[in-house]
Amino acid sequence: MGQDRRSQWTVKRQGIGAPRDGRRAGKGRCHVKRRTIGLMSLGASVLLTVALQASDMVGVYAVADKVVLEPSDTAPERIQIWGAFALADAKDGSTYGPAQRGYMYYTCPPGKESICRKEWADLKSVAGKGTGVGFGKRWDAAGRVRKADEKASAPDNYPIQMGVVRVETAADRGAATLQVIDRLRQALKAR
Repeated sequence: MGQDRRSQWTVKRQGIGAPRDGRRAGKGRCHVKRRTIGLMSLGASVLLTVALQASDMVGVYAVADKVVLEPSDTAPERIQIWGAFALADAKDGSTYGPAQRGYMYYTCPPGKESICRKEWADLKSVAGKGTGVGFGKRWDAAGRVRKADEKASAPDNYPIQMGVVRVETAADRGAATLQVIDRLRQALKAR
C-alpha cells in the first residue's frame, strides 16, 4: 500500500509522462520535448507564411503610362488607364497572365463614386513613373485590356476591393509579384 501512494505522488509531482516506477524524468526527456515542439511551431509558421504569400488577392497588376479621367479631372465618371497589365488567373490563386499593352476603360459602379475618385487619383499620381500597382479582386470581373487603336466605348465596371496597392520592392507583395511588375515594365520598354 505504501508503494502505491508513492507512485501516485511521484506522478503528481513529476507531471504527466513521468515514469511510474518512482524514477524522475531525465533532463534530456523534457529538453527533447521542448525542442520538438519548438521546431514544429517554427515549421508551421514558415508553411503558413509561404501559403499566405502564394495566394494573392489582387485582380490586376499594372504599370500605368498615363491616366485619362472623363469627362474631367475634377468630376470624373470614367477612367482610361494606359500602360501594361497582368490579369489574375481566376483558376489559380497565385498566377497572372502575360503582360498586355493597351488600356483599361472603367466606369464607377453606382453609389461608389467617392471610392472611385480616391482610387483613380492614386492611379493618376503614379502614371508615367514606372511604379507598379495592383487593384481589384482576383475572383471578380476585372475588365479587359483594350488595344491602343480601339475606340473607348462601353466601359467596364471599376473593380473596387482593397484600394490601390503600390509595388516597388519585393517586401511590398513578395518576390513573385515583383517579377510580374518587372515583366510589365519590360513590355512598356518594348514599344
